[in-house]
Amino acid sequence: MNRALTVDDLLFAGIALASGLLAAFALRILLRWLGGHADRTRWSGDDVIVHALRAVVPWAAVVGGAAGAAAVLPLTRTVQHHTNQVLTVLLIFVATVSAARVVAGLVRSVTQSRSGVAGSATIFVNITRILVLAIGFLVVLQTLGISIAPLLTALGVGGLAVALALQDTLANLFAGIHILASKTVQPGDYIRLSSGEEGYVEDINWRQTTIRNLSNNLVVIPNGQLAKANMTNFMRPEEQLTILLQVGVAYDSDLEHVERVTNEVIAETMRDVEGAVPDHEPIIRFHTFGDSRIGFTVILGVGEFSDQYRIKHEFIKRLHKRYRAEGIRIPAPARTVTLQQGAVAIPQQRTGEIEPGEMTSVRFD
Repeated sequence: MNRALTVDDLLFAGIALASGLLAAFALRILLRWLGGHADRTRWSGDDVIVHALRAVVPWAAVVGGAAGAAAVLPLTRTVQHHTNQVLTVLLIFVATVSAARVVAGLVRSVTQSRSGVAGSATIFVNITRILVLAIGFLVVLQTLGISIAPLLTALGVGGLAVALALQDTLANLFAGIHILASKTVQPGDYIRLSSGEEGYVEDINWRQTTIRNLSNNLVVIPNGQLAKANMTNFMRPEEQLTILLQVGVAYDSDLEHVERVTNEVIAETMRDVEGAVPDHEPIIRFHTFGDSRIGFTVILGVGEFSDQYRIKHEFIKRLHKRYRAEGIRIPAPARTVTLQQGAVAIPQQRTGEIEPGEMTSVRFD
Protein backbone atom coordinates (compact mmCIF):
# COMPACT_ATOMS: atom_id res chain seq x y z
CA MET A 1 0.00 0.00 0.00
CA ASN A 2 1.10 3.54 -0.61
CA ARG A 3 -0.43 4.67 2.70
CA ALA A 4 -2.21 3.20 5.67
CA LEU A 5 -5.83 2.11 5.43
CA THR A 6 -8.18 4.48 7.29
CA VAL A 7 -11.76 4.36 8.42
CA ASP A 8 -12.69 6.93 5.77
CA ASP A 9 -11.33 4.60 3.08
CA LEU A 10 -13.51 1.79 4.32
CA LEU A 11 -16.50 4.13 4.60
CA PHE A 12 -16.13 5.43 1.04
CA ALA A 13 -15.54 1.92 -0.29
CA GLY A 14 -18.69 0.70 1.47
CA ILE A 15 -20.70 3.59 0.07
CA ALA A 16 -19.47 2.84 -3.46
CA LEU A 17 -20.27 -0.85 -3.13
CA ALA A 18 -23.70 -0.17 -1.60
CA SER A 19 -24.45 2.33 -4.35
CA GLY A 20 -23.68 -0.32 -6.96
CA LEU A 21 -25.97 -2.85 -5.25
CA LEU A 22 -28.76 -0.27 -4.87
CA ALA A 23 -28.42 0.73 -8.53
CA ALA A 24 -28.58 -2.94 -9.56
CA PHE A 25 -31.76 -3.43 -7.52
CA ALA A 26 -33.40 -0.31 -9.00
CA LEU A 27 -32.41 -1.21 -12.55
CA ARG A 28 -33.79 -4.72 -12.12
CA ILE A 29 -37.18 -3.29 -11.04
CA LEU A 30 -37.14 -0.89 -14.01
CA LEU A 31 -36.33 -3.68 -16.47
CA ARG A 32 -39.06 -5.87 -14.99
CA TRP A 33 -41.53 -3.05 -15.63
CA LEU A 34 -40.23 -2.71 -19.19
CA GLY A 35 -40.59 -6.48 -19.64
CA GLY A 36 -44.27 -6.24 -18.74
CA HIS A 37 -44.77 -3.64 -21.47
CA ALA A 38 -42.74 -5.73 -23.95
CA ASP A 39 -45.02 -8.74 -23.34
CA ARG A 40 -47.97 -6.73 -24.63
CA THR A 41 -46.36 -5.96 -27.98
CA ARG A 42 -46.65 -8.23 -31.02
CA TRP A 43 -42.93 -8.15 -31.83
CA SER A 44 -41.04 -10.82 -29.89
CA GLY A 45 -37.67 -9.11 -30.36
CA ASP A 46 -38.24 -6.58 -27.57
CA ASP A 47 -38.92 -9.45 -25.15
CA VAL A 48 -35.54 -10.96 -26.03
CA ILE A 49 -33.70 -7.65 -25.59
CA VAL A 50 -35.31 -6.83 -22.24
CA HIS A 51 -34.66 -10.35 -20.96
CA ALA A 52 -30.98 -10.03 -21.84
CA LEU A 53 -30.69 -6.56 -20.29
CA ARG A 54 -32.15 -7.89 -17.04
CA ALA A 55 -29.10 -10.16 -16.82
CA VAL A 56 -26.33 -7.75 -17.85
CA VAL A 57 -27.38 -4.33 -16.49
CA PRO A 58 -27.62 -5.23 -12.76
CA TRP A 59 -24.28 -7.04 -12.98
CA ALA A 60 -22.74 -3.98 -14.66
CA ALA A 61 -23.96 -1.84 -11.76
CA VAL A 62 -22.43 -4.25 -9.24
CA VAL A 63 -19.12 -4.31 -11.13
CA GLY A 64 -19.15 -0.49 -11.28
CA GLY A 65 -19.70 -0.28 -7.53
CA ALA A 66 -16.87 -2.76 -6.90
CA ALA A 67 -14.56 -0.79 -9.22
CA GLY A 68 -15.40 2.41 -7.34
CA ALA A 69 -14.69 0.72 -4.01
CA ALA A 70 -11.34 -0.53 -5.28
CA ALA A 71 -10.47 2.94 -6.57
CA VAL A 72 -10.86 4.62 -3.17
CA LEU A 73 -8.91 1.98 -1.29
CA PRO A 74 -5.14 2.50 -0.96
CA LEU A 75 -4.18 -0.52 -3.06
CA THR A 76 -0.81 -1.06 -4.66
CA ARG A 77 -0.51 -0.63 -8.40
CA THR A 78 -0.23 -4.37 -8.98
CA VAL A 79 -3.28 -5.23 -6.86
CA GLN A 80 -5.26 -2.40 -8.47
CA HIS A 81 -4.34 -3.67 -11.93
CA HIS A 82 -5.36 -7.27 -11.17
CA THR A 83 -8.58 -6.13 -9.53
CA ASN A 84 -9.52 -4.06 -12.57
CA GLN A 85 -8.71 -6.99 -14.85
CA VAL A 86 -10.91 -9.37 -12.86
CA LEU A 87 -13.81 -6.92 -12.85
CA THR A 88 -13.36 -6.21 -16.58
CA VAL A 89 -13.31 -9.94 -17.42
CA LEU A 90 -16.43 -10.48 -15.31
CA LEU A 91 -18.21 -7.64 -17.11
CA ILE A 92 -17.13 -8.92 -20.55
CA PHE A 93 -18.29 -12.43 -19.65
CA VAL A 94 -21.74 -11.24 -18.56
CA ALA A 95 -22.04 -8.97 -21.61
CA THR A 96 -20.99 -11.78 -23.97
CA VAL A 97 -23.49 -14.26 -22.55
CA SER A 98 -26.25 -11.64 -22.72
CA ALA A 99 -25.29 -10.67 -26.29
CA ALA A 100 -25.37 -14.34 -27.29
CA ARG A 101 -28.87 -14.63 -25.85
CA VAL A 102 -30.04 -11.50 -27.66
CA VAL A 103 -28.61 -12.51 -31.02
CA ALA A 104 -29.82 -16.10 -30.74
CA GLY A 105 -33.29 -14.93 -29.66
CA LEU A 106 -33.54 -12.46 -32.53
CA VAL A 107 -32.42 -15.09 -35.04
CA ARG A 108 -35.00 -17.52 -33.64
CA SER A 109 -37.67 -14.82 -33.91
CA VAL A 110 -36.75 -14.12 -37.53
CA THR A 111 -36.74 -17.80 -38.51
CA GLN A 112 -40.12 -18.34 -36.90
CA SER A 113 -41.65 -15.32 -38.62
CA ARG A 114 -40.23 -16.39 -41.99
CA SER A 115 -41.38 -19.98 -41.78
CA GLY A 116 -44.70 -19.09 -40.16
CA VAL A 117 -44.69 -22.14 -37.90
CA ALA A 118 -43.97 -22.96 -34.28
CA GLY A 119 -40.81 -24.90 -34.99
CA SER A 120 -37.46 -23.16 -35.17
CA ALA A 121 -34.42 -23.68 -37.36
CA THR A 122 -31.87 -24.28 -34.58
CA ILE A 123 -28.92 -24.45 -36.95
CA PHE A 124 -28.83 -20.65 -37.36
CA VAL A 125 -29.46 -20.10 -33.64
CA ASN A 126 -26.59 -22.36 -32.59
CA ILE A 127 -24.15 -20.92 -35.13
CA THR A 128 -24.80 -17.31 -34.10
CA ARG A 129 -24.56 -18.18 -30.39
CA ILE A 130 -21.18 -19.91 -30.90
CA LEU A 131 -19.84 -16.99 -32.95
CA VAL A 132 -20.76 -14.43 -30.29
CA LEU A 133 -19.25 -16.53 -27.49
CA ALA A 134 -16.06 -17.04 -29.51
CA ILE A 135 -15.72 -13.28 -30.08
CA GLY A 136 -16.23 -12.64 -26.35
CA PHE A 137 -13.56 -15.23 -25.51
CA LEU A 138 -11.05 -13.51 -27.83
CA VAL A 139 -11.86 -10.13 -26.26
CA VAL A 140 -11.18 -11.60 -22.79
CA LEU A 141 -7.81 -12.93 -23.93
CA GLN A 142 -6.90 -9.57 -25.43
CA THR A 143 -7.94 -7.82 -22.21
CA LEU A 144 -5.70 -10.11 -20.17
CA GLY A 145 -2.77 -9.20 -22.41
CA ILE A 146 -2.61 -12.57 -24.17
CA SER A 147 -1.83 -12.24 -27.86
CA ILE A 148 -4.48 -13.94 -29.98
CA ALA A 149 -2.44 -13.97 -33.22
CA PRO A 150 -0.67 -17.29 -32.44
CA LEU A 151 -3.99 -18.74 -31.31
CA LEU A 152 -5.66 -17.80 -34.59
CA THR A 153 -2.75 -19.27 -36.54
CA ALA A 154 -2.95 -22.52 -34.58
CA LEU A 155 -6.70 -22.62 -35.10
CA GLY A 156 -6.20 -22.19 -38.84
CA VAL A 157 -3.75 -25.09 -39.06
CA GLY A 158 -5.77 -27.26 -36.70
CA GLY A 159 -8.98 -26.37 -38.49
CA LEU A 160 -7.69 -27.99 -41.68
CA ALA A 161 -7.03 -31.26 -39.84
CA VAL A 162 -10.42 -31.11 -38.15
CA ALA A 163 -12.13 -30.43 -41.48
CA LEU A 164 -10.52 -33.53 -42.99
CA ALA A 165 -11.53 -35.66 -40.01
CA LEU A 166 -15.10 -34.35 -39.90
CA GLN A 167 -16.00 -34.36 -43.58
CA ASP A 168 -19.40 -35.97 -43.10
CA THR A 169 -20.30 -33.68 -40.20
CA LEU A 170 -19.25 -30.55 -42.09
CA ALA A 171 -21.10 -31.77 -45.19
CA ASN A 172 -24.29 -32.09 -43.15
CA LEU A 173 -23.69 -28.65 -41.60
CA PHE A 174 -23.29 -26.84 -44.91
CA ALA A 175 -26.09 -28.87 -46.47
CA GLY A 176 -28.42 -27.68 -43.70
CA ILE A 177 -27.35 -24.06 -44.22
CA HIS A 178 -27.91 -24.42 -47.98
CA ILE A 179 -31.35 -25.96 -47.48
CA LEU A 180 -32.50 -23.12 -45.21
CA ALA A 181 -30.87 -20.36 -47.25
CA SER A 182 -32.44 -21.58 -50.49
CA LYS A 183 -35.85 -21.85 -48.75
CA THR A 184 -36.64 -25.11 -50.51
CA VAL A 185 -37.57 -26.60 -47.14
CA GLN A 186 -38.66 -24.78 -44.00
CA PRO A 187 -39.84 -26.08 -40.62
CA GLY A 188 -43.55 -26.90 -40.89
CA ASP A 189 -43.46 -28.01 -44.55
CA TYR A 190 -44.86 -31.39 -45.56
CA ILE A 191 -42.33 -33.19 -47.77
CA ARG A 192 -41.95 -36.58 -49.45
CA LEU A 193 -38.57 -38.02 -50.42
CA SER A 194 -37.87 -40.34 -53.34
CA SER A 195 -36.79 -42.95 -50.78
CA GLY A 196 -40.32 -42.99 -49.34
CA GLU A 197 -40.01 -40.95 -46.14
CA GLU A 198 -42.62 -38.24 -45.75
CA GLY A 199 -44.01 -35.97 -43.05
CA TYR A 200 -43.86 -32.50 -41.50
CA VAL A 201 -40.43 -30.95 -41.05
CA GLU A 202 -40.02 -30.38 -37.31
CA ASP A 203 -36.51 -28.91 -37.22
CA ILE A 204 -33.30 -28.50 -39.21
CA ASN A 205 -30.25 -28.40 -36.96
CA TRP A 206 -26.50 -28.48 -37.62
CA ARG A 207 -26.43 -32.19 -38.50
CA GLN A 208 -29.86 -33.58 -39.30
CA THR A 209 -33.44 -32.83 -40.25
CA THR A 210 -36.27 -34.21 -38.12
CA ILE A 211 -39.54 -35.17 -39.83
CA ARG A 212 -42.78 -36.07 -38.03
CA ASN A 213 -44.92 -38.42 -40.13
CA LEU A 214 -48.69 -38.78 -39.93
CA SER A 215 -48.42 -41.62 -37.42
CA ASN A 216 -46.69 -39.10 -35.08
CA ASN A 217 -43.31 -40.82 -35.27
CA LEU A 218 -40.06 -38.94 -35.83
CA VAL A 219 -37.84 -39.69 -38.83
CA VAL A 220 -34.25 -38.38 -38.61
CA ILE A 221 -32.50 -37.70 -41.93
CA PRO A 222 -28.92 -36.39 -42.31
CA ASN A 223 -28.85 -33.02 -44.05
CA GLY A 224 -26.47 -34.27 -46.71
CA GLN A 225 -28.86 -37.07 -47.67
CA LEU A 226 -31.80 -34.66 -47.73
CA ALA A 227 -29.92 -32.25 -50.01
CA LYS A 228 -29.19 -35.05 -52.52
CA ALA A 229 -32.64 -36.65 -52.53
CA ASN A 230 -35.45 -35.97 -55.00
CA MET A 231 -38.09 -34.30 -52.91
CA THR A 232 -41.66 -33.07 -53.27
CA ASN A 233 -42.68 -30.15 -51.04
CA PHE A 234 -46.47 -30.12 -50.74
CA MET A 235 -46.58 -26.67 -49.13
CA ARG A 236 -44.63 -24.62 -51.68
CA PRO A 237 -45.31 -22.42 -53.47
CA GLU A 238 -48.62 -22.61 -51.54
CA GLU A 239 -50.27 -24.93 -49.03
CA GLN A 240 -53.53 -25.43 -50.93
CA LEU A 241 -53.50 -28.27 -53.44
CA THR A 242 -55.88 -30.37 -55.53
CA ILE A 243 -56.43 -34.12 -55.34
CA LEU A 244 -57.86 -36.47 -57.99
CA LEU A 245 -60.48 -39.16 -57.33
CA GLN A 246 -61.45 -41.75 -59.92
CA VAL A 247 -65.17 -42.63 -60.18
CA GLY A 248 -67.18 -44.78 -62.62
CA VAL A 249 -70.89 -45.14 -63.47
CA ALA A 250 -72.87 -47.61 -65.55
CA TYR A 251 -73.27 -47.17 -69.31
CA ASP A 252 -77.03 -46.66 -69.00
CA SER A 253 -76.55 -43.62 -66.72
CA ASP A 254 -77.59 -40.12 -67.79
CA LEU A 255 -74.20 -38.38 -67.76
CA GLU A 256 -75.76 -34.90 -67.44
CA HIS A 257 -77.59 -36.10 -64.35
CA VAL A 258 -74.41 -37.74 -63.01
CA GLU A 259 -72.43 -34.54 -63.51
CA ARG A 260 -75.04 -32.38 -61.81
CA VAL A 261 -75.41 -34.66 -58.77
CA THR A 262 -71.65 -35.05 -58.39
CA ASN A 263 -71.14 -31.27 -58.54
CA GLU A 264 -73.68 -30.83 -55.76
CA VAL A 265 -71.87 -33.38 -53.57
CA ILE A 266 -68.53 -31.68 -54.26
CA ALA A 267 -69.93 -28.28 -53.28
CA GLU A 268 -71.47 -29.74 -50.10
CA THR A 269 -68.21 -31.43 -49.12
CA MET A 270 -66.13 -28.31 -49.77
CA ARG A 271 -68.52 -26.29 -47.62
CA ASP A 272 -68.98 -28.63 -44.65
CA VAL A 273 -65.78 -30.63 -44.19
CA GLU A 274 -62.92 -29.13 -42.17
CA GLY A 275 -59.79 -28.58 -44.24
CA ALA A 276 -61.59 -28.24 -47.56
CA VAL A 277 -61.47 -25.12 -49.74
CA PRO A 278 -64.97 -23.57 -49.70
CA ASP A 279 -64.45 -21.48 -52.84
CA HIS A 280 -63.14 -24.45 -54.86
CA GLU A 281 -64.95 -24.74 -58.18
CA PRO A 282 -66.36 -28.27 -58.72
CA ILE A 283 -64.47 -29.98 -61.55
CA ILE A 284 -65.51 -33.26 -63.25
CA ARG A 285 -63.87 -34.70 -66.35
CA PHE A 286 -65.18 -37.83 -68.14
CA HIS A 287 -62.26 -39.66 -69.73
CA THR A 288 -62.71 -43.42 -70.29
CA PHE A 289 -65.10 -45.96 -71.81
CA GLY A 290 -64.13 -48.87 -69.59
CA ASP A 291 -65.09 -52.55 -69.77
CA SER A 292 -68.08 -52.08 -67.50
CA ARG A 293 -68.30 -48.36 -66.71
CA ILE A 294 -67.73 -44.84 -67.91
CA GLY A 295 -64.86 -43.42 -65.89
CA PHE A 296 -64.39 -39.82 -64.82
CA THR A 297 -62.12 -37.81 -62.53
CA VAL A 298 -63.30 -35.63 -59.66
CA ILE A 299 -60.93 -32.81 -58.65
CA LEU A 300 -61.18 -31.62 -55.03
CA GLY A 301 -59.44 -28.69 -53.30
CA VAL A 302 -57.80 -29.22 -49.90
CA GLY A 303 -56.23 -26.74 -47.51
CA GLU A 304 -53.04 -28.74 -46.91
CA PHE A 305 -51.66 -32.20 -47.53
CA SER A 306 -52.94 -34.09 -44.48
CA ASP A 307 -56.51 -32.81 -45.00
CA GLN A 308 -56.95 -34.94 -48.13
CA TYR A 309 -57.62 -38.16 -46.20
CA ARG A 310 -60.52 -36.72 -44.25
CA ILE A 311 -61.96 -35.03 -47.36
CA LYS A 312 -61.72 -38.22 -49.46
CA HIS A 313 -63.40 -40.16 -46.66
CA GLU A 314 -66.34 -37.77 -46.39
CA PHE A 315 -66.72 -37.27 -50.15
CA ILE A 316 -66.87 -41.00 -50.95
CA LYS A 317 -69.49 -41.60 -48.22
CA ARG A 318 -71.66 -38.71 -49.37
CA LEU A 319 -71.32 -39.53 -53.07
CA HIS A 320 -72.23 -43.19 -52.53
CA LYS A 321 -75.29 -42.24 -50.46
CA ARG A 322 -76.42 -39.66 -53.02
CA TYR A 323 -75.95 -42.03 -55.97
CA ARG A 324 -78.13 -44.64 -54.26
CA ALA A 325 -80.81 -42.03 -53.61
CA GLU A 326 -80.69 -40.82 -57.23
CA GLY A 327 -80.65 -44.33 -58.72
CA ILE A 328 -77.20 -43.93 -60.24
CA ARG A 329 -75.50 -47.30 -60.46
CA ILE A 330 -71.80 -47.93 -59.85
CA PRO A 331 -71.28 -51.31 -61.55
CA ALA A 332 -68.88 -53.93 -60.29
CA PRO A 333 -66.16 -54.99 -62.76
CA ALA A 334 -67.36 -57.82 -65.03
CA ARG A 335 -65.66 -60.34 -67.30
CA THR A 336 -66.81 -63.01 -69.70
CA VAL A 337 -65.85 -66.61 -68.91
CA THR A 338 -66.07 -69.05 -71.85
CA LEU A 339 -66.86 -72.64 -70.84
CA GLN A 340 -66.01 -75.12 -73.60
CA GLN A 341 -67.37 -78.70 -73.55
CA GLY A 342 -66.36 -80.50 -76.68
CA ALA A 343 -67.10 -78.08 -79.55
CA VAL A 344 -69.77 -76.07 -77.68
CA ALA A 345 -68.83 -72.66 -76.20
CA ILE A 346 -71.10 -71.28 -73.46
CA PRO A 347 -70.43 -67.60 -72.63
CA GLN A 348 -71.25 -66.58 -69.06
CA GLN A 349 -70.99 -63.33 -67.13
CA ARG A 350 -68.95 -63.24 -63.96
CA THR A 351 -68.15 -60.39 -61.62
CA GLY A 352 -64.77 -59.82 -60.08
CA GLU A 353 -61.70 -57.63 -60.11
CA ILE A 354 -59.90 -57.89 -63.48
CA GLU A 355 -57.57 -55.81 -65.56
CA PRO A 356 -58.99 -54.04 -68.64
CA GLY A 357 -58.69 -56.26 -71.72
CA GLU A 358 -58.06 -59.44 -69.73
CA MET A 359 -59.61 -62.67 -71.18
CA THR A 360 -60.18 -65.75 -69.06
CA SER A 361 -61.31 -69.12 -70.43
CA VAL A 362 -62.06 -72.47 -68.80
CA ARG A 363 -62.12 -75.69 -70.85
CA PHE A 364 -63.83 -78.97 -69.91
CA ASP A 365 -62.98 -82.06 -72.01
